Formats: sequence, C-alpha cells, structure tokens
Amino acid sequence: MRVTCLQENLQRALSIAGRAVASRTTLPVLGNYLIETADDELIVSATDLERGIVCRIPARIDEPGKAALQARVLSDFVSTLSSGEIELFEDSGPTTMLVKQGLTQAHVRGQDADDFPAIAPDSAAGMQFAVGCGEFRNAIEQVVFAAATDDSRPVLAGVHIESKGDVLALAAADGFRMSFREMPMAGEFDEPLSIVVPARSMQEIGRILADSQEQAEVRITPNQAQMVVDLPDVMLVTRLIDGTFPDLRQIIPQAWNTRSVISREVLLDATRRAAIFARSNNDVIKFALDPASGDDGIGKLTITATAADTGDNRDELDAQIEGTELEVAFNGRYLSDVLSVLDSPSIALELQGPNAAGVFRPIDDDQFVHVIMPMVIGAN
Repeated sequence: MRVTCLQENLQRALSIAGRAVASRTTLPVLGNYLIETADDELIVSATDLERGIVCRIPARIDEPGKAALQARVLSDFVSTLSSGEIELFEDSGPTTMLVKQGLTQAHVRGQDADDFPAIAPDSAAGMQFAVGCGEFRNAIEQVVFAAATDDSRPVLAGVHIESKGDVLALAAADGFRMSFREMPMAGEFDEPLSIVVPARSMQEIGRILADSQEQAEVRITPNQAQMVVDLPDVMLVTRLIDGTFPDLRQIIPQAWNTRSVISREVLLDATRRAAIFARSNNDVIKFALDPASGDDGIGKLTITATAADTGDNRDELDAQIEGTELEVAFNGRYLSDVLSVLDSPSIALELQGPNAAGVFRPIDDDQFVHVIMPMVIGAN
C-alpha cells in the first residue's frame, strides 16, 4: 500500500472516525483505524461494535492495500504535521505503516487488517429515505438529551424514530422528562417505521450532519438490526435497540389549569442564575406563577432557589399568565437542557397542578413538546 493525501483531509477523517474507536475492549483490533484504498480514495474506518464510522477522502493511490493502525498514535502524529501532502506506505511488513511529510516521518504499528470487523451491512436492501441534514440535526439535538444515561431500561437509552404518513417523529425519555419532535417529510413513507437508535449513536449522527448542508440517505436493514446514515464522504452504521418504546403521545398532558408565556432567553437566564444556588440542594428550582390581575394580561413568574450552604436567589419575571395561582418545583438542569436547545423567542409552560408534569411548548412551533416531571416542593 502506498498513498498520498492532504494532511488536513486525513486529520479530519481521523477525527470523525475516531469517535467510534473503542476505548475499552477485549478485542485489541478495535483500538485501530482500518486504512484502505478504493479507486481515487483513502477510506478511514473505526468501530466499537455498537457503531461504526467510515470516512472517504481523495488521495493518489500508487499501490492499493489496507492496514489496521493504532488509532491514538496515528491521530496524534498526523495532527502535529503541517498542512500539505503526506505519504503513507507499508514498511517492515503489512502491520507497519510509514507516515512521511518532508523530512519528518514515523513508523506506526498495528495489527492484521483482516482481523478488523466489517462495518457496512452486506446487503443494500432495506427501507430507505432521505432527510435534510440541517432539519435532522436540529431534531436530534432537541430530543437526544432526554434519553436515559444508564442501561437499566435499554429502550430508554435510545431515541425512538417513527414514521406517520409524511411525518418523521423523534422521541426520547428517561422516566423524569421526555422530548418529542416531528419532522415533515417531502412525501409519505412507503412502509411504517418504528426503531430505537442508541442515544450515543444519535449524538454522533448529529455531529456528522453539522458539517453538511446536503441531504443524508438513511437506510434500515431488512432485519431492523442496523441503521445506516450515508453522506457523500461519511457513513455511520449503528446497531438498533430491540424493544418496544412507550407511546409518548399518550403521555403528553393536553389540558392545563395554569399557562404562562414568557421569553425563552429571559427564562433561561433566570434558570441559570437559580441553578448556581440549587446545585447543593438536588437542583431544586421553584416557580411561583401569579396570574394577571389587570387587563394587560401580564402576571408575575417568580423563580427561586435556596441552599443552606450557598445562599439563595430570587427572580421576578413579567409573563403572560392565565388560570389559577400555582407553585411548582423542577430540576434546574432539566430546565436548562430544554431551554438551551430551542430557538423560539417565546415558550409556553402549561401546568395542571404542583404534582403534575410541566409541559413546555415553543409558541411558534407546534411540532415540538417537552415534558418535565415536578419535584417535591418541600425538598429543601
């Protein structure tokens, strides 16, 4: 194998694929990149067996071949080189590659490339559809943070993707909060879709889509064991979680007794201030909603946080509030998470009572809803 490519292209490919390199594994080969040639491209792959990432970059191929090279060593060395051409070629056997730029060179060792597991599914069959990278990335960002971070209930550690007519719906929940986003599609799906994708894989998909303004091709293997997201120069393959995801549409409260409309940025700033004092008190932040008494419709939303060892704070915010007076407490981190991923200027908070879930809806977007379970007000 002997190839020449640009350092900046190789560094980007190693950086993207590197997020799938296994950090702790009983299979040493998974700590390597698979470097191989095809036509006028150099292909960089990595996998941890849950997900795999394949990057393609232009290169001059003098001798085709493949090699499995230590990921951290190769990535760290290439990142120190200057922009411009670099050469990679076999030296001292198929498990050693010489990486050379000018008078700088290094031998990078690895393992037998034939031991590296296949990443791409064997068959091109399966359900396929195209999504806009920007829209899909935003949808992922607005739901993935709500997925569970432990595997006690594996299905909740993923993001549910479901088709309904010409709408693609994404949902995630961890038992304390849930996020739901619908995406209109260009046409109706040929067949129903209901899969659960590991949240960590969805986060990687979001990162990869951030570099593209094009469309991505999504394919589900016929046995619904894997999902493939394919861009012109990057492909991600992820396993799917087997299980039935709860129907979140049935969980979202539809009625309210108190409703507040307020600036998202104002509420986020107040929440961040309160979080400073709530950290040592289980992140408890209290909301007191006082409905409008005049004809202007403006009431008061008072946000407080108290901790014995740090102090307390209080913010009084003008808000449109209708319904009954109410006090409720939420986890401050959960509030910041959802307010940070929205771009709507104003949001509505709908409540049925102090012990009922709070529903957050962007005023100008009826395709997103977020639900947070309340905390016990007497927690502090």
